[in-house]
Amino acid sequence: MRDDLPLEITHEVRDRCLCLHLQRAARAIGRRFDEALRPLGLTNGQYSLLVSLNRPEPPRMGDVAHLLALDRTTLTANLKPLNRRGLLEILSDPKDGRSRRLALTDAGRDLLVKAVPIWRATHDAVDRMLGGDAEDPPLRGQLLRLTFGKPDGG
Repeated sequence: MRDDLPLEITHEVRDRCLCLHLQRAARAIGRRFDEALRPLGLTNGQYSLLVSLNRPEPPRMGDVAHLLALDRTTLTANLKPLNRRGLLEILSDPKDGRSRRLALTDAGRDLLVKAVPIWRATHDAVDRMLGGDAEDPPLRGQLLRLTFGKPDGG
């Protein structure tokens, strides 16, 4: 070991680093939801993507990418397997031919109808683990403050 990089620094990062702890927690919670949604052939990311399309009008790709905090290239890659399964459609924007909109298909809606109770039960279990519930989400409020600087995410 070098004198200017002692083991204590490693321990400090291990014990204090919010990035490390948030990444670890995100992976752990992602695995929990992936396991719960596996019988439907969905990952937690695919579920979030499909739910984000459940709107009166098909959203623009850029709006979905922003909501999910994805770059457009990653969103496009994530759309492909869902499109192949017939769960969504990629449409031309009638107002701007260069832009694309995303629409749930009936098959996508049918799958979400099956997935929502699984998501709710898994979420309820996680909320109980964290000492809160859907009406009292202290961690969610803290995460929204970190993400947006405001407690309500607005």
